[in-house]
Formats: sequence, structure tokens, C-alpha cells
Amino acid sequence: MLYADRLFNAMERVEPAPGMLLVAAPGMMSVEFARSVILIIEHSEAMTLGVNLTARSELAVYNVMPDWLPAVAKPQALYIGGPLNQQSVVGLAQTKIGVDMDETPQLNRLANRLAHVDLRSDPHEIAELVDGMRLFAGYAEWAPRQLEDEIQHGEWFVAPALPADVIAPASQDLWGDVLRRQAMPLPLFATFPADLYDN
Repeated sequence: MLYADRLFNAMERVEPAPGMLLVAAPGMMSVEFARSVILIIEHSEAMTLGVNLTARSELAVYNVMPDWLPAVAKPQALYIGGPLNQQSVVGLAQTKIGVDMDETPQLNRLANRLAHVDLRSDPHEIAELVDGMRLFAGYAEWAPRQLEDEIQHGEWFVAPALPADVIAPASQDLWGDVLRRQAMPLPLFATFPADLYDN
């Protein structure tokens, strides 16, 4: 633990912002967020809101929002965005090359080719604009200064998102892959086992 603390204290910290990722630190005590990768959608002095990219449910999009199937990437399952308000759904997408989000009101730009989708839009119109999208039931939310305190205590790493993170295939270890592409020392954590008894 002392070694991990030294690594964490040696890191250059990145500020949270929309379009950035919160990567759960190895050994996070919260079972709900262990090995999670949260995409930040909103961040202000009042609150932070994001969705977990890694929690796939067993519920097919076809069974709950079939009109969106043409736009949704495989696996076409509903993902669990977080513990709050799971009756609401958040749409995130990787846009096609050349799509100008400033000229496309249905898409709220989070980063290059990474968009928050207005689900009041026509699904078929969105399908023409994106390489794929995911639907997330619920979200995670932090009160003022709560996230900054958790980052300071070493519970989260902040990292840039890639558009493909949103539509990562089910077989991909997104948590490990995000850590591996960061500057040292974060790649050293990428092989941390999901269960310490497996080590």
C-alpha cells in the first residue's frame, strides 16, 4: 500500500471536466464502482454527473428502446450508467468523421467525436451521424467538492477519453486499457487483479 501511495503522490493530477474519464483506483472499497470507468458529462461548482461505461446489463435494447437499434453498437444491451435515477436513459455516441457537432443540435460535444445524444431526436437521423452509440440507465452524481475530495484521497484517476471508449466491445477490459495508455506510473496499475485472491 505504501508503494501505491508513493506512486499516486508522484502523479501529475488532471482536473475533471466534461469528456474526461474517472478511472477507479485499484482496490477501491466501493463495490459499486470497483474497476469502473466513468465518463464525465457535466462538471461545475454545483455538481458532477457521469455514466459508468463498464456495467453492461442483461437487458437488450430491443426490449426497452427498439427504435434506437439502428444507432446502437454491439452488444446491443442496455448499460447501467450509475445508481441514480435508473428510470432515465443517457445516450452517448462516437460520431462519424466529419460530423460538425456545432451544426448538429441533437449532439452535445464532450470531446473530439464524442457526444451526448439528445434522445428526443429521431433515432434514424442519429444513426446517420454516428459510428455507434450506447444507452445507459441511470447515472452517477457528486455533490460540490465531493469528487475533488475523492480524487485527492486517491479513489479516482482522471484521464482523457477516446471516442471508442463509449462503444468498446463486451470482451474488452476497458479499465485496464485506459490505464495502459496513460503516462507512467498509471500503466503499472493495469494488471491489478479484479479479485486479490486471484493474485
